[in-house]
Amino acid sequence: MIKGFIFDFNGTLYFDTDKQEEAWWRYFRKHANREIGPTEFRDHIHGNAIDSIFEYYIGVGGPGVDKKLMVEEKEAFYREISWEDKANLRLVDGAIEVMDELKARGIPFTIATASEISNVSFYFEAFPLNRWFSGPQDLAYFDGSFPGKPAPDTYLRAAEKIGVAPADCLVIEDSVPGLESARNAGIGTLVAIAPAQDRESIEKMPDVTAVLENYYGFLERFLP
Repeated sequence: MIKGFIFDFNGTLYFDTDKQEEAWWRYFRKHANREIGPTEFRDHIHGNAIDSIFEYYIGVGGPGVDKKLMVEEKEAFYREISWEDKANLRLVDGAIEVMDELKARGIPFTIATASEISNVSFYFEAFPLNRWFSGPQDLAYFDGSFPGKPAPDTYLRAAEKIGVAPADCLVIEDSVPGLESARNAGIGTLVAIAPAQDRESIEKMPDVTAVLENYYGFLERFLP
């Protein structure tokens, strides 16, 4: 029985894949003087921990490398691009209704994101997250103290946040690494929404219950 719900954010509650890609384009053009190949977003960026992305593209480590500043610059590009497209700065269709109903029924839920605090603060500013959460402390986000997806830590923390055993949680994701993270955490029900990359592989994953385009009909299908 599903007792708790955990939502990824990027590409799942906010369709921002194009913004993320443009931010990476800007960053690597500036710092690595290189383009990103047609399959590299799928294989090395979407759903992956930000440290591993930097390591793959430009290498990090050694004296004089400040990972925090690297992350902050890339994410500043992302937020700027997102603000510029205000027409699409909104939650995915049906998401507000789903979370309103979860709250009304007293069913615990949270967000588990690979984003760090500056982006989480941006999400609270740009979207009505205060409608359901008192602040970033209610979410599981990347703080540098644990490995990112596809390691299980993000979803283990999220399940702990809502006080529900992983096996009794439903996770909504949009990437292969994110789904693998949830599976590695022992999450009981996996759902994908509008995967922007590697959709064919996700549809073939035997433990993915459904692949949806938005949240219309979600309540009827998955609420206990």
